[in-house]
Amino acid sequence: MGDFCRVQALFYYKECFFHEMPSNVPPTKIHWRVYMKEITLFIGHGSRDADGNQEFLDFIEEIRRQKPKEHFEACFLELTTPTIRDGFAACVQQDVQRIIVIPVILLAASHVKLEIPDFIDEARRQYPHLEIVYGRNIGLHEQMIDLLEDRFYERTSSFASDDIRQTSIVLMGRGSSDPDANGDLYKIARLLWERTGVLTVEVCFTGITFPRLPEGIHRALSWGTKRIVVVPYFLFTGVLIKRMQGILQELQVENPTIPMLMAPYFGEHNRLVDIVLDRREEAQRGQAFMNCDLCKYRKMRTYEEEEMR
Repeated sequence: MGDFCRVQALFYYKECFFHEMPSNVPPTKIHWRVYMKEITLFIGHGSRDADGNQEFLDFIEEIRRQKPKEHFEACFLELTTPTIRDGFAACVQQDVQRIIVIPVILLAASHVKLEIPDFIDEARRQYPHLEIVYGRNIGLHEQMIDLLEDRFYERTSSFASDDIRQTSIVLMGRGSSDPDANGDLYKIARLLWERTGVLTVEVCFTGITFPRLPEGIHRALSWGTKRIVVVPYFLFTGVLIKRMQGILQELQVENPTIPMLMAPYFGEHNRLVDIVLDRREEAQRGQAFMNCDLCKYRKMRTYEEEEMR
């Protein structure tokens, strides 16, 4: 490698803001992929609620604040702008060589398994000179249980140990037509029960599937619980969170002797920042693996492709 190429490699190295190159690395051993300019494109779900969309953008701004020498862009899957196409275009305008795509989405259903990959395929056709790497969604990250536990104890900080043992959690998820994603929430509920020692952890969903919030509350009441804490498995506020807060107030009126509280959603919690950055680093290392073995969408698509052969 000539001097000009070595200078160019060092330029890319600086652009990517990695640690200094070790002096004992010969020019011929430089890993070009490491030194190319890279941007991470974070994809949020998008909401009809402007507050929820702003919270996602504020969350990405917090990541920028914590990682000031790295490059990040944000976009939304649906319902608002910038769109995913806008996000890719913003990356391309910055003369990027590599894009890491991270879906800031909790559980993997059709959005993560089908829709975002379709947008990525489109971008690869439109920008064939780019390397586009698709990382994992948040999913069953080990720190998610810690985060749920934090939010639960923030709402119950005044409770004594005996109070906790007589408290029920209703873990509230968004709901999906993908049974794999719904099943993940039940696994998380079991882990949360073992961590907290509450009377029970019941699962409910805000839509698409069942049980819904009233059924989750009634199941908790059937245990003879003394109080109920609804713990949202939600990233940010939005139409659904606000609607569920209203439904919980109605259920409280129907059951005035049992206190019913709602814990905060995740928001800009430091653990969430760490989790999302961990998913990004995982993709950078080429270690992002999707849990698709039980995905009905993947099986359907595989069947359709085989039929077309």
